[in-house]
Amino acid sequence: MLIALQDITFEFGARVIVEDASWHIVPGDRVGLIGLNGTGKSTLLRIINGEYSVSKGSVNKIRNLSIGFFNQDLLSFESDESILNVGMTAFSEALELEKEIDRITKELEHNQTEALLHEFSDKLHAFEALDGYNMRHKTAQVLEGLGFSTADLERPYSQFSGGWRMRVLLAKLILQHPDVLMLDEPTNHLDLPSIEWLEKYLQNYNGAVIIVSHDRYFLDRMVNKIVELYQQQLHHYSGNYEDYEQEKDLRRELQQRAYENQQEYIRQQERFIERFKAKATKAAQAQSAMKRLERLDRVEQVDSGPSKIRINFNVDKTPGKILCTLTGVTKRFGNITVLNNTGAEINRGDKIALIGANGKGKSTLLRIIAGTEQMEGERIPGHNVVPAFYAQHQLEALHMDYEILEELKSAGSGRNELELRSLLGCFLFTGDDVFKKIRILSGGEKARVALAKTIISQANFLLLDEPTNHLDMNSVQMLIDALGKYEGSYVLVSHDRYFVSQTANKIWEIVDGEIKEFKGTYAEWEEWKKRQAAASQPTKPTKNDRKNKGSEPAPEPPKPVAPAAPVKSAPIDKEAKRELQKLQKQFQQLETELARLNEKKQQLETALGNPDVYGDKGKFQQIESDYKQTLKDLEQANQQYESVFEKIVEQG
Repeated sequence: MLIALQDITFEFGARVIVEDASWHIVPGDRVGLIGLNGTGKSTLLRIINGEYSVSKGSVNKIRNLSIGFFNQDLLSFESDESILNVGMTAFSEALELEKEIDRITKELEHNQTEALLHEFSDKLHAFEALDGYNMRHKTAQVLEGLGFSTADLERPYSQFSGGWRMRVLLAKLILQHPDVLMLDEPTNHLDLPSIEWLEKYLQNYNGAVIIVSHDRYFLDRMVNKIVELYQQQLHHYSGNYEDYEQEKDLRRELQQRAYENQQEYIRQQERFIERFKAKATKAAQAQSAMKRLERLDRVEQVDSGPSKIRINFNVDKTPGKILCTLTGVTKRFGNITVLNNTGAEINRGDKIALIGANGKGKSTLLRIIAGTEQMEGERIPGHNVVPAFYAQHQLEALHMDYEILEELKSAGSGRNELELRSLLGCFLFTGDDVFKKIRILSGGEKARVALAKTIISQANFLLLDEPTNHLDMNSVQMLIDALGKYEGSYVLVSHDRYFVSQTANKIWEIVDGEIKEFKGTYAEWEEWKKRQAAASQPTKPTKNDRKNKGSEPAPEPPKPVAPAAPVKSAPIDKEAKRELQKLQKQFQQLETELARLNEKKQQLETALGNPDVYGDKGKFQQIESDYKQTLKDLEQANQQYESVFEKIVEQG
C-alpha cells in the first residue's frame, strides 16, 4: 500500500468536504476521481499531497514516497530557459552530477591525482546509473509526444501561452516518474494527438495514477477504479467509467428497494404503535416497537441526482439543401499555409466534427465558414441559413453591464424566466448566481453564458468551437442531448472524443492543408484509421526477398515511446461472481418472503380489528399468537434482507 486515508474528515470553514472517508491507494492503481463541480476533488488531491491537514482521521504514506501533482497552480512558474531545459529539470540529481563532472574534468587538466580520478570515476558511474546520458533525448521525446516540434525545443518557456506551458510542466512531471502521479484535468490543455500519446504513456506507467477529468473517453481508456466524491463520502467502484455507471445504477436500484421495504416496515410499526399504545395489554409491545424504530439504521432514499433539463431548439427557418460551399480556399499566416486550395460542402442535416492537432487551422476554417475570416478562394452561403457562432474569442461581445439572466433575455428567444433559469442551472449558474454581472465573471463562466445564448438562439446552423470546455460531465451530457434533438446542422471543433462520438455523423480532418471528409461516426472513423495504419505497415521480408534484394534486411519501423495496450481490468474472480449471483438470488427470495409476510401481517391486523374476534377467546389468542410470530418472522426477514443487501454492495 502506498497511501492510506483512514476515516478522514476535512472542512473549509463551516463546509465539510469529506467526513469519515477512507481510501487505500496501492501500486498499479489507475483511479478516476469524479464528482460534481465544487464537491472538493482538487481539495482531496491536495490533502493527499500534504498541502492540507485533516481535522480527523489519518493520512499515512510509505517512507520516501514521491508524489507528482499536475494542477493549474503550476502556471505561476516563470522561466526564460528553453522548454527543453525546463523539462530536463526533472533530472535534477543528474544535472548536478553533470556540473560536478564538468568541474572535475577541468581540474584534471592540471591536477591528475589518484583521489580526483577515483571521484571522477564514481561520478561517471552515478551519472550513468541515473541515465544521465539519455536525459536530453528522453525530454525531447516526451515534449514532442505532447505536441511540440523539434524547432520548439530551444524556444524560451516564457514565449509560450498558458496551455503550452502546462504541457511543458506535464512533461517535466512525467519525466520525474513519481510513485504516485496525480493529474487534475490533464486533457484540458491537449489536442487529440497529444491526448492519445498521453494515454499510451500512462498505460505503461509503473506507478499509481489518480486522474480528475471530465473527459469520459479518457477515463474509460485509462482507469481501472473509480472513486466518487459524493455527499462528503468516498464511494469506490471497480472498472472504468462505463463500469461505474452500470454498477452505480445497480447499487441505486438495490438501495431504493431496501429503502422502500424499510419504509413499509416503519409504517407498519407506526400503525401498530398508534393502535395499541393506549391499550394496557399492548403498551409494552408498543413501547418495544418504538425503541426498535429509534434504533433502526435508516436506509437513505436514492438521490435523484442532477435535474434533467429538456432543452428544445427553436429553429426559425428551414434552410436550403446546401448551407455553405467552399472552393479553392487558401489561408496563410505569414510564411505558414494552413489551408491550401481546398474546398468542401456542408449540406442540410450534416453534423460535422472538425478534429485534429492544434495549429492545423480548425478554428480558422470555422471562422471562414462563418464568413468572419479573410481568405483566398470563394465562400458561397446557402439559402435561408441563420447561423450562430460560439467561440472563446467572442466572449467579450457579451454585454459587460448586464446580469447573466438579463444577457439571456436579450437574446430574444421568447423563453420565460423559469426556462432560462433552468437552462442556466445546467451551466452551473444556480440561485442568485444568475444576477451576477457579466464583467465580474471568470473566462470560463463567460464561456458558459455564451454557450447558453447559442443554445437558445433560433439559428438553423451552429458553429461551435470547443463548446465543452469549462463544463462538467452532466452539462456535457445535457449539451449532447440538446444537439441530438436539434433539427438544424452544425460544425463543431472539439478534442472531447466522447462528445464527438455522440454528436457527429461526419468527420473532417485538415491534412496537408486540405479538408479530408469521412462520412460516418467517430467510432467508424477510428476503425478506418486503424485499418489504414495496419495496411501501411511494411511486412518483414522473407528469406527469398532478402536473396533477391541483397543480404541486408529492410529496417524495421521505429518503436513508439510507449506501445499502446489497453488497460486491463482486474481478472474476473469466478468464485466471487458465483457468490454474487447466489446473493442476488437470495435477495429476490427475501423480497418475495417479505411481501408474503407483510400481506399476512395486514390480514391479521384486520382480524384483530374485528370486534367479533374478541368475543371468541380461543380465536383471539390464536390470531394474537399468529400476529406475534409474523412480526418476529418479519423482523428476522428484514435483518436477513439488510445483511444480504450489504454483502451485495461489498461484493460490488
